[in-house]
Amino acid sequence: MTISKETHVPESTGANPLRWKALSILALVQFIIYVDATIVNVALPSIREDLGFTSDGLIWVVNCYLIAAGGLLLLGGRLADRIGRRRVFCVGSAAFAVASLVAGLAISPGMLLTGRVIQGVAEALAAPAGLAMVALLFNDPKERAKAFGMWAGLSGLGACAGVLLSGVFTGLLTWRLIFLINIPLSVIPLLTLPKIVEESRAPSSGRRIDWAGAALITGGLFMVIYGLLAAVHQSWSAPGVWGPLVGGLVALALALVVEANVAEPLIPLRFFRNRIRLTANGVTAIIGGVSAAVFFMVVLYVQDVLGYTPLQSGLAWVPFCLAFMGGLFGSMQIIMRFGPRPAMSLGLLVAAAGLYLLSQLPVGGSFWTQLLPATVLVAIGFGMTNPAMQQSSMHGVSEMDAGLGSGVLTTLLQLSGALGLAVFVPVALREQSASVAGGATAAQAAVSGFTLAFQVASIVLVIGSAAVLFLLRGTPSPAQAQHAG
Repeated sequence: MTISKETHVPESTGANPLRWKALSILALVQFIIYVDATIVNVALPSIREDLGFTSDGLIWVVNCYLIAAGGLLLLGGRLADRIGRRRVFCVGSAAFAVASLVAGLAISPGMLLTGRVIQGVAEALAAPAGLAMVALLFNDPKERAKAFGMWAGLSGLGACAGVLLSGVFTGLLTWRLIFLINIPLSVIPLLTLPKIVEESRAPSSGRRIDWAGAALITGGLFMVIYGLLAAVHQSWSAPGVWGPLVGGLVALALALVVEANVAEPLIPLRFFRNRIRLTANGVTAIIGGVSAAVFFMVVLYVQDVLGYTPLQSGLAWVPFCLAFMGGLFGSMQIIMRFGPRPAMSLGLLVAAAGLYLLSQLPVGGSFWTQLLPATVLVAIGFGMTNPAMQQSSMHGVSEMDAGLGSGVLTTLLQLSGALGLAVFVPVALREQSASVAGGATAAQAAVSGFTLAFQVASIVLVIGSAAVLFLLRGTPSPAQAQHAG
């Protein structure tokens, strides 16, 4: 990555102000991307009423975005490496603005879903290109740790701010603003980034794209996610569930064969031989899945069980956002002194404790004495985990693979979100059905399902924390890495 020649200074001085200005512009798009991953949650009932969605069709307002983004992110990362990171980022930002206009002006379910799909494709272009530029702009270990901390903070803050803004816009104005607000924010990078950052691409003699691998990976992931999501409403023995699952797994197996034999694979298998990156990617999958399930089920709890309005539901997430930022800043201090291992492991444990408290919520729960302490612990834990997770996922990434590394990270965040909904929600729904059959009321059955799902998620985070302690032994802190360099 090369900074504009007119103000270029050596990387070692860390004095170039454009480096941080570029980060703020890149992070703006990252923020609105993650806002849109969760911003529809509270607004879904209003969208269903205005556009005539069926109950089964409504879930695709979320899933169209996640599947389109997650299925194409790896391709987006490789395109950024080959075609140019700044160019691909700007194309993604422009596409996001257009998609948001389509979704915000939707007059039918098909029009809204089309906008959501295009938003997902736009993220697949912008997100990996943006993170790749951040990785290459900051070569100093301490500066890179700070940059990734800010990037991770805006990513996570965007996710929880999406729920808050959804409630505010839907409760006070209209759900259409959750999409239309993206348009001016997406245009800003198009006007400013080309003046700050020069183009960069992987140092390769050719620009061939592994289209066969891209088709197999994207198609396989789409079918697997589609099958898992179909299992929410169908039995595992239904052809609509096992058919896509089997087809997707076969496609992914063929993709491994292709990737091992082509000259320029979309995903070089050597990339996953790095223990630190592999562990961080595993944590990313866990966090992505659990966080998506937490947002979904807590929103259902406060609206369906406690009877909150959309505005009240959105405002209930304000403490979560503040606590997340506290966890983020604490994590950055830990990372600077001790490295990502303790921050990641402790963050997972804190979040697990919060999920355990969520599993104790009763039918007539209190926000101040029960819901608030639980969600604050979850937020602190997620905030502590995110910077360490993102920094470690880009450990040792070269310029050639910068787009690939960020593509893997963002792919896991999106697809694991869909997986989390497809795993934890059926756990809750099956328990709810069993409770109703046993004579429980609707509210009692709902809480019973949430209880079991939160308990399972808590156990998953504890296992992840232990795995981090074991697998990341000997990982240096940024200060140690700088001293060694």
